[in-house]
Amino acid sequence: MHHSKPSASRLAVALAALVAAGSALAQTSGTTAAPGATSPATSASAAASRLAREDASFLKQAAQNGHTEVEGSKLAATKATTEPVKTFAQKMVDDHTKTNTELAALASSKGVDVPTEPSVAQKAKLKLLSAADGADFDRRYADMLGVKAHEDTIKLFQKAASGAKDPEVKAFAEKTLPALKEHLEMARKLKAGAPKKS
Repeated sequence: MHHSKPSASRLAVALAALVAAGSALAQTSGTTAAPGATSPATSASAAASRLAREDASFLKQAAQNGHTEVEGSKLAATKATTEPVKTFAQKMVDDHTKTNTELAALASSKGVDVPTEPSVAQKAKLKLLSAADGADFDRRYADMLGVKAHEDTIKLFQKAASGAKDPEVKAFAEKTLPALKEHLEMARKLKAGAPKKS
């Protein structure tokens, strides 16, 4: 029985190894938990850990683009000189405000904090736009926020619609694309009909 002590020692080592393995498993199991398995209190943080970085980046960029469109179009709704530009601008305010609200709700459900205003670069562009007047303003708005901004946003949404990892993020991008494409076509017609530079 004098050899029982080493056996106990080996048993202790084995138990320690099992405890360590169990601890490691517990740390990694949080990322592989089945959807809906978390409690309401931890569901947001768990969702954030599950959301791919690219998907979170898309939500943030889309939010900034949407806020840029709303702010610039609010300006155009009051400052534009022609009725077609004012009408288009009001539609952009209405449509993008609705999309921004849906995006914010989706991001919140995924535990992602999205910006509530344009980026610094976008704010600079809006400042340049606000400095224009008359027909020059109408032309700049139709080009900058009508055509160029929608072309960029469509590329962003197309990438998410085809490559987003999260099914809800992907579905949101797919659902929003048709309206963005419609906006772009309207903007191109608006730009074509805008007064030319003298």
